[in-house]
Formats: sequence, structure tokens, C-alpha cells
Amino acid sequence: MGLLRSARFPALLLLLAAAAGLVVANSPAGPAVLDLSHVHVGIPGTPLDLSLSHWVSDGLLAVFFFGVSVELQFELTNGQLRSPRRAALPAIAAAGGVLLPIVLYLVVTAGSGLEHGWPIPTATDVAFALGVLAVFGRGLPSGLRVFLLALAILDDIVGIVLIAVLFATDLDPWMLLAALACVAAFAALGRVPLRRGRVAAGIALAILALATWALVLASGVHATIAGVLLGLAMAQQPALRVLHALEPWTNGLVLPLFAFSAALVAIPAVDAGAVSPAFWGVLLALPVGKLVGIAGAGWIGQRLLRAGPRLPLADLVAAGALGGIGFTVSLLLASLAFAGDPLVRDEAVLGVLAGSGLSLLLAAALVSWRAARYRRVGSPEREAAP
Repeated sequence: MGLLRSARFPALLLLLAAAAGLVVANSPAGPAVLDLSHVHVGIPGTPLDLSLSHWVSDGLLAVFFFGVSVELQFELTNGQLRSPRRAALPAIAAAGGVLLPIVLYLVVTAGSGLEHGWPIPTATDVAFALGVLAVFGRGLPSGLRVFLLALAILDDIVGIVLIAVLFATDLDPWMLLAALACVAAFAALGRVPLRRGRVAAGIALAILALATWALVLASGVHATIAGVLLGLAMAQQPALRVLHALEPWTNGLVLPLFAFSAALVAIPAVDAGAVSPAFWGVLLALPVGKLVGIAGAGWIGQRLLRAGPRLPLADLVAAGALGGIGFTVSLLLASLAFAGDPLVRDEAVLGVLAGSGLSLLLAAALVSWRAARYRRVGSPEREAAP
């Protein structure tokens, strides 16, 4: 279990799962596996009837978003985002890392009718980014990791808002109100001090969590938002304990399954000129838009704020490259943005995989270079920010 709680191994597992999905989809077994992923499995006596791929993306991935929101709750109350002053620099950098990729994507896809895919390159995969940092960043100052963590969490907030606002379909307000009532009951029960009956309370909380997920799904809002609501509603200390218990399962099962499922894409046999602009927009926006947006906005932000520790521009560039590893949330956004056009969706997914891969390679090189420099200098404080 220790390996699955580390930063390095889960990132490697995620990469291998995505590579396996891509290889399987383009092997002789690909058509059969793709057909299997579309098989519907329902729960008798309920309206729940989803394909296997949607049980992963709508069901299991809600567990991942629960963990993201628990971390967000902690950061907002006790961590790097607990005060405007602490949050200001990563917030400015995150804004640059969201806006410039959107602009680049819209420029590439202008006039194609595919402009609505602009949310895809806005996300940063915190697990992957921190994994690369752990593998290649020995000797880097802790301030860079803190900056990247805050930046990625703010990016996650953007992704969560986009999923909730842009991809709700046939909204049923009554189902949504019922889901919110379950969340309120979940929050209240989780805060009741108990000396006895903890097992019964745990079962009740689990039932309320499942009911919330089902009602959010039925409401037309993407079901992963249920995980977000429950993570924010749960009392912090119990939530952190649940997160600790779930972490090996999330890293070892949920995310690899989602990566494998999302990467089940048969590469179309077309020449480069026939590939959808959505592919090129994502491919450019992730490695270039994120790097330039984060580094540029972070550099400007440091000069505007004129307070607190400052990161050298080279560190900001390395953080920007790490931010281009969109992966998990970007894959989900690609599947949502082009749900009605499987061919474009698959090409957008390939764009996410290729763009994230380029960002990963670039980030590994930049982080290794910065870490080697800090190890030679001997102390991060000896290198002043430009």
C-alpha cells in the first residue's frame, strides 16, 4: 500500500494504463474490447443503466473527485490557499495557464465548428505533475512543490466548475434539490459526535453518498460532481481519514481504469492534413499554452505583488511545463465536449495524450536541469530570482 501512496508509482501506473489502452485499442483485440466497453450494465429496480466505460467515468471517477475536493477543503482552511496573500501568486499563474491554452485552442479551431472544445486544455493533472516532480526533482526547493500544488488545485477548481456548468444535460431541478438534501444530511450526520454506533453511522453515510451520486446522475449534472459536493461537505478530519483509506484504491484502481478506458482509441488511418483541428488545438494548447501562460503570468504576478518568496523564472517555466500534463481531467473534458461526435472525440483524446506526453518529456528535462542546478549550488536561497 505504501507504493500506492507515493507520488512516483501511481504516476507510472497511470502512464502504463493509458499506454495499454492505446495499444489494446489498436491491436487485433481492439474492436472486441471497444464493444465490451459499450456494453450496458444496469442495477435492477433502479433507472441506473450505464455502459461499462460510463460506470468508470461517471461512477469510479467520482471517488477521485471526492479526494480532490477533500484536498481543496484542507488547502482552503489550513493550507496554501487559506489566505488571499498566499493564494495570490498561484491564482495569477493558474489564470494564465487557463486563459492562454483557451486562446490558442480557439485560434487553431476558428471556423471549424469545433470551438466548443476549448475547456479541454485548461486542466493540470496534479498526480502526474507531482509524480514527475518526485522522480526528477530531487534537490528542488519545497516552495516550488507548494506553488505547483496550489496551482494544480486551482486548475482543478476550474475543471470542476466547467464540468458542472457546461456539461449539464436535460437538467432536472427536483433531482438536483434531492441530491443537495442528501449532501446536507451527509454533512450533518458526519458532524454528530458518536461514542457508539460508529459502524451504523458509517453505513448510513455510505448510503447517503450513493444516493447523492445517483440523484446527481439523474439530475443531468455530471455524476462526478457528487464526489466534489460530498468531499466539501464532510467534516475535515473524518474526510482526511477517508481520503487516506481511499488513496491506494484511487491510485491503484480508479485512475488506471479510467486512463485505460479513456485511452481506448483506435488511431484513425488518415494523413496529417485530414486530422481534426481539435487534435491540433489540444496538442498545441497543452505543452505551449500551459508553459507560456503559467510562466508568463507567474512572472508578472511576482512583480505586481512584490511580497513573499519569489521563484526564479526558470522555476516558473518548469512549473509551466508540469502544468501542461493535463491527462485525467482533460481526458474527461474531451469525452464530454465531443460526446456527440465519436471521431472528433477520439482525435481530441489523442491530442490530450500527445500534448500531455510532450509536456511530460519537457517537464522531466526542465525539472532535472533545475534540480541539478540546485544540488550544485547547495541551497535554494543562494540562487536569487531574476
